[in-house]
Amino acid sequence: MRTLADSNQLTGLVQQLTIAIEHQITRAGPEHPWAIVGIRSRGDLLATRLHEQLASTQMQDRLGVLDITLYRDDLSEINRQPVVRTTEIPFNLDGLNVVLVDDVLMTGRSIRAALQSLMDLGRPKRVWLAVLVDRGGRELPIAPDFTALDLTNEASLSAEDIVEVNLLPLDQTDGIVVQARQTAEKEVTP
Repeated sequence: MRTLADSNQLTGLVQQLTIAIEHQITRAGPEHPWAIVGIRSRGDLLATRLHEQLASTQMQDRLGVLDITLYRDDLSEINRQPVVRTTEIPFNLDGLNVVLVDDVLMTGRSIRAALQSLMDLGRPKRVWLAVLVDRGGRELPIAPDFTALDLTNEASLSAEDIVEVNLLPLDQTDGIVVQARQTAEKEVTP
């Protein structure tokens, strides 16, 4: 396992995302309302941190959580009985600029599922994608608008390496690590 960012570095990366999003909100002007929606299970934690740091009045209290389990195209492969959690978006999405937040972007399939789920809930004016880590390895034509850590040209990563974001309180500590696929699978196997 190799550490890409410790707790302090992760805090800096979140701050970097916050600044980029705030800049875009300011450029859009005060007449455009915004919301931030995080994809379960770490994108929602990241979205909460971003929302807490954003000083924008256009964001107000529009913070949501999106569960994409039933929208995944690999649902039958991930688990025979997938855990479906709630989507919590207590505001109308119609006409909003929505910042969709995820921890790691790789193939783009989770984002595709999230976009489909969002469109079933309303019609945002525009959806912006913010990711903490862009891993590379896209299978769909999806690109982030805001990225804190770009690993798309990282020569030391193999296609089999897994980039993990750890966030409190879900994990024991904050950080970003890379594990070889074999190591990660051994840790999961009982």
